[in-house]
Amino acid sequence: MGITGDEIMAEKLNAAIIDQRDTVVVAIEQISAGETVSWRDCLGNEQHIVAKTDVPIFHKVAITDMVQGSEVVKYGEHIGLAACDIHVGEHVHVHNVQNHREQL
Repeated sequence: MGITGDEIMAEKLNAAIIDQRDTVVVAIEQISAGETVSWRDCLGNEQHIVAKTDVPIFHKVAITDMVQGSEVVKYGEHIGLAACDIHVGEHVHVHNVQNHREQL
């Protein structure tokens, strides 16, 4: 029994996540607005969202809505604060994330 075209499409992953706390995934190829973003979560389940904006390779895509001032989390680490409201499927980068260093 062969693999169908639908099964091949279901296997195509174009993003990666490292930690279950992450609010973003990392694009492992160029993703265009309107394209499905697919990754396996930390339990191995395939997840999908639709990209609202173009996302360059190795840049971040929001997988949860983030209100202005909320933490952006990548690889389980706080990498900054949302400089504005960021919606699921949007490109996340320096244009909408502000650096926030804690006072040590």
